[in-house]
Amino acid sequence: MKPYFLLIILFLLACENSESINDPVTIDYQTQLQQLVNESWEEYSATKPNYPGGYSLQIISGGNDYYAASGELSESNDQIHFRGASTTKTFTAAGILLLHQRGLLNINHYITDPIPNNGESYVPDTENFNIPYKNQITIKLLLQNRAGVFDLINTNIPDTVSAEYAGYRYADYIIEGLGQTTHTFTTEEMLGVLAKHNLCYFEPGESFHYSDTGFNLLGYIIERVSGQRYDEFITENLLTPNGLFETTFPNRGDDISIPEPTAPGNIFYQGEVIDVTENNRSMHFAEGNVITTPYDLTKWIMKLLKGEAGIESRYIEYLMMDCQPTFESHQYYGLGCTFTPGLGYGHNGGTMGYFIVSRYDPEMDLAFTLFTNTWDYDAILSDIYTQLFYMYDLAKEAKELFQ
Repeated sequence: MKPYFLLIILFLLACENSESINDPVTIDYQTQLQQLVNESWEEYSATKPNYPGGYSLQIISGGNDYYAASGELSESNDQIHFRGASTTKTFTAAGILLLHQRGLLNINHYITDPIPNNGESYVPDTENFNIPYKNQITIKLLLQNRAGVFDLINTNIPDTVSAEYAGYRYADYIIEGLGQTTHTFTTEEMLGVLAKHNLCYFEPGESFHYSDTGFNLLGYIIERVSGQRYDEFITENLLTPNGLFETTFPNRGDDISIPEPTAPGNIFYQGEVIDVTENNRSMHFAEGNVITTPYDLTKWIMKLLKGEAGIESRYIEYLMMDCQPTFESHQYYGLGCTFTPGLGYGHNGGTMGYFIVSRYDPEMDLAFTLFTNTWDYDAILSDIYTQLFYMYDLAKEAKELFQ
């Protein structure tokens, strides 16, 4: 064999070996993710006969999206609709920051200050809005849950209050106590209860206390500044521009259904299953009334926190994601945004029949939404976070697949 033929053969063999060495290992993320979700659900529900529901997990990473579901959700897809609960707060915070960016409000203003180029105050000077310390409450403090606004949704009204709803949560009293199941709650009504009975937690800025009612007030400010209904403003300025066509915000007491395909909401209590899919969510205006899908919510949280949803990156990075210690279960909280070590930035959600964890990890450039459509009420009664922390573990394991 002539020398130059031998050189050619050796060169071709070297190229072939080099390609095989440098060939990237193909990882079947979808199969591994599905297996992980199945195993996690089986482990959690194994000791609970008749346990309903399942897990739904959406991940967007590296320009690709992956969806896995288990249990009764195993046949679903990434556009199955569910109640997103407090993930609504990310939309409300984004709406406020968008108005701030446009110079139509200033988050450092007090809620009694005049609206720029308007002259009217952010909240009207009326009896129902005369809540404690209102002259010291800024829009930013409301976003941070540091305004001390009493939370009518999650706190019983003190027994010392002279009213028929003393000792109850206000919405529960109206719906269950009075039987007004389709009553449409308004911000003026809710704030009126605080004003009438001088209810608050502390002076603004003194501490952290999660307040759905505080975010309800932020939704009202969006309406007052924009001149649009909350859901119309969010749809026109955030949903449509970002292609979130399966996300809605019902605001009437009689708007109780969820679009199809639907993840039914369940409560599991002492072996019994209660269907809570359809119910009045008007009391959760601007803080917990979103209906969305795994794909929409994951896409939203990624675009929002990357500064690609219409709000400039400087407002996202230095305001929304500036999460400070809370010294309670939320761990770190910014402007309508929480940070959980090992998970990332975003928000949780919990409403009858649904638990949600939605996060974006900037270091991995990965976003996920995990939800279950069952409240394990037996677990909640022993420790409200038992079910949620189990979901945290699943989310962390899922993220590890992509590291």
